[in-house]
Amino acid sequence: MMRGVLVALAVSSAPMQCAHEPDAAHCWDDAPGDGLWDLANRFHAMHDDAAERETLKTIVDRYPSSRWAPAARDALAGRPRAGAPAGTGTDGAAD
Repeated sequence: MMRGVLVALAVSSAPMQCAHEPDAAHCWDDAPGDGLWDLANRFHAMHDDAAERETLKTIVDRYPSSRWAPAARDALAGRPRAGAPAGTGTDGAAD
């Protein structure tokens, strides 16, 4: 009996959290592919083609399951950059 009362008391005093959608402005992802994609875009903006290609190759070779791998493959194949994968909140361009 006492145990039931203690459990009820513990549950009733626990903090409540409302269900909500996360705000993309407050979320960031620090996966290696994300940083490498940003770096490749910076090299692209600086017209450093060799560094850009090496960075894109690293994404494809070392992080093939990265959300940026398909875009990196496209860029290496000479196809226009399609922008960011869905849900990234960025257009794939350098800052």
